[in-house]
Amino acid sequence: MPNALNSAALKAKQRQLRDGFSSNVSLRIHRAISWLQGAEAARERKDLDAAFICCWIAFNAAYVQPSELHKDHPEREFFEWYFKEICAADTRHVVYDAIWQRFSQSIRTLIDNRYVFAPYWRHQHGDPGFGNWASRFESERKMIHSALGRGDTVRVLTVLFDRLYVLRNQLVHGGATWRSEVNRAQVRDGDAIMAFLVPHFADLMMDNPNQPWGVPPYPVQDAASDQRRDAG
Repeated sequence: MPNALNSAALKAKQRQLRDGFSSNVSLRIHRAISWLQGAEAARERKDLDAAFICCWIAFNAAYVQPSELHKDHPEREFFEWYFKEICAADTRHVVYDAIWQRFSQSIRTLIDNRYVFAPYWRHQHGDPGFGNWASRFESERKMIHSALGRGDTVRVLTVLFDRLYVLRNQLVHGGATWRSEVNRAQVRDGDAIMAFLVPHFADLMMDNPNQPWGVPPYPVQDAASDQRRDAG
């Protein structure tokens, strides 16, 4: 079974390989590692809420595309694209083994949890068209269990991160109490999954720097160049 990776190991690898990276890959990896360091520091303080949020930011640094920021609810489309690239790069089956062995029970628990299923909350908020959330939940639950049965890693990752995105929203948008006991199980499981997978995502990107990881949505800008461009 693959070992966990920490930010120090990733940083050491980055220093060895970064001369062969494009500026886009370098920036994505540098930012992702910095937020993974933040997650580790939060975990040492036993602050799993902050650790999960930092892990999610590290994930965003690795995958988010500029066009995603201008669409309504685009997450699944981009999740699926990114996970196809990650799984293609995963020749050592690190992510595969994590999904099917290390975290299989935690993933099943999250998939079976209505409180991290977006249509459930859309119905609770009175949004039209979501009165059938229960049948949709059951249909998706059966679909993902079928995907688990046939080893469809991309599909499992896509739905899993859909669920984790709802958990992310609950925390980031103030929909949960800091260190609340109410949602401890999903925060604990979500952080454990992210803490393992996101460093390995970054590691696979460093092993495959020529795959189309895309331009970071907020690249570093030169203030002087901006001023000259604005003046012109």
